[in-house]
Amino acid sequence: MKGVSLAPGDYIHFKSQVPLHKIPIGTKQWRYYDFGPKVVSPLICLPGIAGTADIYYKQIMSLSMKGYRVISVDIPQVWNHQEWIQSFEKFLGVINVHHIHLYGTSLGGFLAQLFAQHRPRRVKSLILSNAFLETCSFAAAMPWAPIVGWSPSFLLKRYVLTGIRDGPQQPFIADSVDFVVSQVETLSRDDLASRLTLTVDTATVEPPLLSDSFITIMDTNDYSAIPQQLEDQLSERYPGARRAYLKTGGDFPFLSRPDEVNLHLQLHLRQVEVEAQPDLVQSIPRGGTSGSPGKENDKKKDPDDQPKDNGGIRGCKTVSLLQLFQLNSLHI
Repeated sequence: MKGVSLAPGDYIHFKSQVPLHKIPIGTKQWRYYDFGPKVVSPLICLPGIAGTADIYYKQIMSLSMKGYRVISVDIPQVWNHQEWIQSFEKFLGVINVHHIHLYGTSLGGFLAQLFAQHRPRRVKSLILSNAFLETCSFAAAMPWAPIVGWSPSFLLKRYVLTGIRDGPQQPFIADSVDFVVSQVETLSRDDLASRLTLTVDTATVEPPLLSDSFITIMDTNDYSAIPQQLEDQLSERYPGARRAYLKTGGDFPFLSRPDEVNLHLQLHLRQVEVEAQPDLVQSIPRGGTSGSPGKENDKKKDPDDQPKDNGGIRGCKTVSLLQLFQLNSLHI
């Protein structure tokens, strides 16, 4: 992991064009991106411990241009699994979404299964990557789990970062690691403590009512932070699920192998009969007004959320996401 790394050029453009939404629901603050035709049943992306809504920006850019709606969320500060289920359901109600398709990685994959188990009528399909069925193994491996809620921020960050593979790596994997590490630095002590608590809160996902034919398991063949035993358990639970293997990609294939991941996501959505609406895809105005209907809370953005550079697109009245994709290799 590098000490200092610049944000990728395509991410800077994404931030300048796709609005970040922040809404309070009860005592929880939800931070999310919502982009694509609103008439399409959405794919909702749930990150792992080290992730934020931003880590799926490549999926938002690619799939929305093909006519799919993609929602990427931060996991809010919830402290047990029942609170997660109730809070997520309230969030869906506020944004007026009823039926969903969930793409969860690591902890996000576990939470996606948990929600599908308890709210089967809402979840129409699952895509799981580096996911697991139970948290007992993580609780046993963390002797200080009972005091995680009182641990200082530096200790929590160090614990999370030591779980990310370091050392010599292929450049595209190293870049994905650097990006995720930069996102960890944006998380507060309570963000990290609540996510670690969800990971060590002992629970096992029961078989959902969802048929295996509506589940895709996507994994990389090189390495993963999830123990092999837990990955095997997941495969045994869903023997009829579609399997998508990536030759390489590390822990964050959605960043390191976005083209392959996006293709598998698109194939999954087609398989579960989600009808894309490419005719409703619009170019993004320079003001970035596309996306979810604006809310009063959206206007109050943190200074860090504002782009510092438009990346050399001055003079263009409109910029389509397709043009942003072509800037994928540009680094500011």
